[in-house]
Amino acid sequence: MARGFFNVPIAKNEPVKGYVPGSTEREELLAMYKSMYNSNTDIPMHINGEEVRTGNTKNVTPPHDHKHIVGQYHTADKSHVEKAISTALAAREAWSSVSWTERASIFLKAAELLAGPYRAKMNAATMIAQSKNVHQAEIDAACEMIDFFRFNVQYMTDIFKDQPESAPGIWNRVEYRPLEGFVYAITPFNFTSIAANLPASAALMGNVVVWKPSDHQAYSAQVIVDLFKEAGLPDGVINVVYGDPVMITDTVLSSADFSGLHFTGSTHVFKHLWKQIGNNIEKYKTYPRIVGETGGKDFIWAHNSANPLQVATAITRGAFEYQGQKCSAASRAYIPASIWADVKKHLIAQTSELKMGSPEDPSNFINAVIHEGSFDKIAKYIDAAKSDSEAEIIIGGNHDKSVGYFIEPTVIVSDSPKYATMCTELFGPVMTIYVYEDAEWENSLKLVDESTEYALTGAIFSTDRYIVEKASKALENAAGNFYINDKPTGAVVGQQPFGGARASGTNDKAGSAQNLLRWTSVRLIKETFVTPQDYKYPFLG
Repeated sequence: MARGFFNVPIAKNEPVKGYVPGSTEREELLAMYKSMYNSNTDIPMHINGEEVRTGNTKNVTPPHDHKHIVGQYHTADKSHVEKAISTALAAREAWSSVSWTERASIFLKAAELLAGPYRAKMNAATMIAQSKNVHQAEIDAACEMIDFFRFNVQYMTDIFKDQPESAPGIWNRVEYRPLEGFVYAITPFNFTSIAANLPASAALMGNVVVWKPSDHQAYSAQVIVDLFKEAGLPDGVINVVYGDPVMITDTVLSSADFSGLHFTGSTHVFKHLWKQIGNNIEKYKTYPRIVGETGGKDFIWAHNSANPLQVATAITRGAFEYQGQKCSAASRAYIPASIWADVKKHLIAQTSELKMGSPEDPSNFINAVIHEGSFDKIAKYIDAAKSDSEAEIIIGGNHDKSVGYFIEPTVIVSDSPKYATMCTELFGPVMTIYVYEDAEWENSLKLVDESTEYALTGAIFSTDRYIVEKASKALENAAGNFYINDKPTGAVVGQQPFGGARASGTNDKAGSAQNLLRWTSVRLIKETFVTPQDYKYPFLG
């Protein structure tokens, strides 16, 4: 039991290492990459601290070299999922009762381990199996994950400090209890930090978790499990299962003890899960919390007062970093006719310099998309644009999956603001641009707001403050993370809490106290020191 009001270390963002040629961190990371790439890793499930191997395995292959096998992961049948649930519930009593300081210490230690001895391994695993270049792996798998752990601890203490007023003779206090049951975390392939944070944020608040990582992130998920174990996370608090997502989800959502869903993934899947939970509502002991961050069709809008080079740079970085496989990636842009020629010139010049290939070569800006299904979908839209009278490909357009799932950064210009690639989320390195007449800038804002179902991120560019104010107002519901004169990607924990609304999710802002509050159930305690013994109130005379 705590014997003091303890202050946790003040959270600070982890500095991003540069990995410049000749640096120690660069040499260490590339050596780790080579070692892991030439090894074979057997990835078990983790249930109640035990490594569970079923023999029913699937291969882990780098997207940029899909014939090369770096490991295999074991998949579950229904009995494994049921055991994960039962062991999580068995661990709940001890974990939910442990002092918050002990839970904080575990994740603070995890942050320090990741900042030091685990950094190269976590980054290398992300580079290999998720095809991220050195910089993209560093800002995600190292820095953002470290930031999640540190800032979540600070946010937890801020939440606990939020207490009600007490009148004379009364002491009111609030407990922030974990949910009654277990939390189901479903995590995506594209951010290793998100994969760690979704189960970890719920666990920090005293919850127990069944975690299903993406099959395409299993390689770095194993490093996360190793990190949590070394940091001291008790057995059964976070249980990891792989396999058939429908079977796993059906088993989880049929449990009476299911109390919350923490999800990042596609809009279609999230809507289905919400409906499934609603259909099962009579089964549950409590109303489950549902937190989700889903898709986006994120925009860049420019006014004729914008700097063309800045707009082009925002497109190059916002659309093509990590092959456009970020929920926040820019994939549609609205450019005024008067500056389009200059934007186009800069955009062609910048993209012509982008090298594509394996992450092992740090000079490659572009790597592979995650798997063949994604490749085929993106290629289909690109090929359709080549023969469509409403579209013109001005950059890229080529693709090749013979060795890896490589798609060139592609820019499509369309005469129609409702062209397919202006409205459909592709999750790849494709940017579609609509050029509007300068005088139609207000109507173009309506197009930005109304052309898609999403509202995740967006950016506007203008040097005219009146325009900035008007555009910000017109687009107030179009993006949960809204950027002025900057690309719409790169949210930093503690600075830009992340999430969107409409079809982009519940906007519970990962990397903030708002998100942690969703994993608590508040109990108000009122204690009266001198208890009344006469029922009569003064008005009775």
